[in-house]
Parts: sequence; C-alpha cells; structure tokens
Amino acid sequence: MARLLVATLNILNLADRWPERLPLLLADMATLQPDLMGLQEVVYPMQQDRLLGAAGDARYAAVRGWAGRPEYGNALLVKEPLVHDQYERLDLGLARSAHRVRVALPGGARLLFAVTHLHHVRAAHDKRLAQAEQLVAWLDAAPAHEAMALVGDFNAGPREPTYARIAAAGFRSAYREANGREPAVTWPSGLQAPAMDTDGEPDCLDYVWLRGAVAVEDARLVFDRPAADDSTLYPSDHIGIAARLRVESEA
Repeated sequence: MARLLVATLNILNLADRWPERLPLLLADMATLQPDLMGLQEVVYPMQQDRLLGAAGDARYAAVRGWAGRPEYGNALLVKEPLVHDQYERLDLGLARSAHRVRVALPGGARLLFAVTHLHHVRAAHDKRLAQAEQLVAWLDAAPAHEAMALVGDFNAGPREPTYARIAAAGFRSAYREANGREPAVTWPSGLQAPAMDTDGEPDCLDYVWLRGAVAVEDARLVFDRPAADDSTLYPSDHIGIAARLRVESEA
C-alpha cells in the first residue's frame, strides 16, 4: 500500500498581478509539497512549473503537455523518488489538451496520473462534454495500471453534463468522497485585478477525480489564502484542491 498527496491548481498564466502572486504560490507550494501535482495555464518560457517545483526542499520532475501553442499549457509535477513512464498527450481541440504519465508507487502499484483543462466558455456545455468524451475514451485505453488520478480545471460545475459524464465513467471526486459534497466555489478565489475574468457565476470547477484501487483519506482546499496585508491578492483566480490518497499494492 502507498500513501500520497495529489493536488491541482490553475495558476492563471502570467496575468493579473503575476509578480505579486508568485510569492504566495511559492510559499503555499513549499508548505504543501505534494507527491503529484497538476498545473494548468503554465507559461513554459517563464519556467513557472519548475519555479513551483523548486519552492521547497523536495525535487520534482516537470512533465509538460502543450495546449494551443507550444509555449503554453498544462504540467505535471512528480516528486522524487517517484518514477514515471508511458507519457502521452491528447489534443482536445479548442486550444485544449490532456497529458498523462504512469507513476510507479512503493509496493508495486502503478498510478496513471493525468491533467487537463477543458473549454472555458461557460455556456458551451456541448463543447466541454465532447472533450470529456474524448478524454474518457483515451483514459479507458491507457497502459496497465491499478489506480488513476485525473486532475485539472474542468470549467464545469457539479450540475453540468461534463461532471455527470466523468462520474458515469467510474470516476469519483476525491473532495466529494472525503467531505460529502463538492466545495461551493473553486473559482473565483477573491483575486482582484484590472483584467480579471468575470465570465460566469462562482462555482466549483476544479477536481481531483479517482478511479480504480485508490481510497481517499482526506481532501481540502489549498492555495486559498489571501496575502496577509492585501485581502484582494490571492495566489490565483482559482483555488486548488489537494487529496491524500491510499493506493493498494499490486496483487
């Protein structure tokens, strides 16, 4: 059996007070130090994923999956000494993608770890649902594994067809399983900035989804605190989720 901490966060690229937000991101990452983390809206030339990975004592491999253009997209952080293989990327259209790796865990189990960021237009339920259909089919055909964690910004609340489709594919929301319900809001966080996104009502858009021989010990919101001296400054416009998991060893 292996225990690990898995987290997800949309870091909001380089927009909306990035130089002020970065110290908050680094401080929270240094405290959290997850075993696996999925990031969305990463600007690769700025090394944002590697900066976060270097925030604390742990060392991380950064595994990137571009979306829309090669310098931008999602990233997976894998904490040493965990080892990953079987990298694959899926183009979901509309400048969105997913990518995955398989992680060897202590005890012999293999965890498939995937990250995605679905279409952002809140009224475009059909486009997100089509992306979810592609995503589920792709994950169904993944290399052999005992457990799976799918994380990211799905831009879909718990009442939307996309949420229902992922659940119908056998995925369980870690936060809901641990707490009996989804968080009321993971977007917006409370960040205030001149160019901030105001499209849509506040909702839960971010998830750690699980499937297979994996149990949830606890789940909570992270990257959710404002700066001590500025209640309008948050690490991102999204709030992250972290889940402590227990994965059964390979039979």
